[in-house]
Amino acid sequence: MTDPTTGTEKRQRPARRSVRLFVVAGLLVGLGLAIGVSPFASGSPDGLEKVSEQQGFADSAKDHWFTGGPFADYGVSGIGNEAVGTALSGLVGVLVTMGVGVALFALVGLVRGRRAARDTSPD
Repeated sequence: MTDPTTGTEKRQRPARRSVRLFVVAGLLVGLGLAIGVSPFASGSPDGLEKVSEQQGFADSAKDHWFTGGPFADYGVSGIGNEAVGTALSGLVGVLVTMGVGVALFALVGLVRGRRAARDTSPD
């Protein structure tokens, strides 16, 4: 592509590279927040929990399937230090979420690629 102001050839960056940079930057920000900030989260009840306590129906809550799980209550069972457990839980959460997102986008790309190949192939 020619730059109209200078008349010189201007190289375009491939879109794939900028998407990869965006994904890596998002992953790094997520990991930084999960590891560095989550240990400082408030131990006070969240909004839903607080309202249920104020309205008097908090005691009627039932446990769910994951109550005894390894990442229950924003921590990791077996880790003695609460801040480390919370950071580790956040780390795992970010990695799992990113993995699911990448897998879904890869699946969409695969389906689109196959559909495009099928539509452009001669019959």
